[in-house]
Amino acid sequence: MASGIFAVLDDIALLMDDVAMTTKLATKKTAGILGDDLAVNAEKATGFLASREIPVLWAITKGSLLNKVIIVPIALLLNAFLPLAIIIILMFGGAFLAYEGVEKIVEYLFHRKTASHDAPAVEEVPNDRDAEKTKVRSAITTDFILSVEIVIIALGSVLTEPLTVQIITVSAVAVIATVGVYGIVTLIVRMDDAGYNLIRRSKEKSFLFLIGTLLVKSLPLIIKGLAVVGTVALILVAGGIFVHNVHFLHELFPSIPSIVKEFGIGLVVGIIVVVLVTVVKKIFGKKTSA
Repeated sequence: MASGIFAVLDDIALLMDDVAMTTKLATKKTAGILGDDLAVNAEKATGFLASREIPVLWAITKGSLLNKVIIVPIALLLNAFLPLAIIIILMFGGAFLAYEGVEKIVEYLFHRKTASHDAPAVEEVPNDRDAEKTKVRSAITTDFILSVEIVIIALGSVLTEPLTVQIITVSAVAVIATVGVYGIVTLIVRMDDAGYNLIRRSKEKSFLFLIGTLLVKSLPLIIKGLAVVGTVALILVAGGIFVHNVHFLHELFPSIPSIVKEFGIGLVVGIIVVVLVTVVKKIFGKKTSA
């Protein structure tokens, strides 16, 4: 009886050892997309009133966890019975990410609001619940698409492993992705509060006072930087999806660095989708007005 228990424990230990190794490998392979995920979601999770930052981040985190709960079993089932469906889903997701990235560029270049000469410019902050819910939904939607790629990459790294190892590894990577990304995002958006607390509790010109001042002054620069990095990341991830899953695009321009090719293809796809969406909106807008 005792020997049977020890045998089971030994099997569990071996399984956990295999899972630890495969999780480490899968996390390494998804490191790039996790970095993009961080940049994109940090940009999307900012711009709220200070009192709403934590509730909004918690809402997005719960949505991200729900995304993973939906994606992981579906990815495992599709990989077993209909692997082509995963590629199709990634294509649509890539088109959406490219659209979001290019739309931000178009908005910045052609639709920026100019400051009035009669009154000082005031930063727009979504302080009503409808605007907040809209931004949370957008963040969760983008997270869903990025989560699909994270899960697919993680799954692809353990295809030769037993099913149990695949399930535990992909689930572990999914949890690490959510907790890690949104944990760091929370630290970023709360930098100013930490800085103000240090300033209040320390003497002027002291080391802690200077650290607090640095945190407060750095946050706007970090947010602006993340907005740029997040937009570039959206286009890069989209281009990467198409390059890695469409043979023609993968073989196209072999002498060009992959990052340049992926950005260029993501940009082209985004422009095409933005034009199509704009045309459809105008057509349906005319029909509605008529």
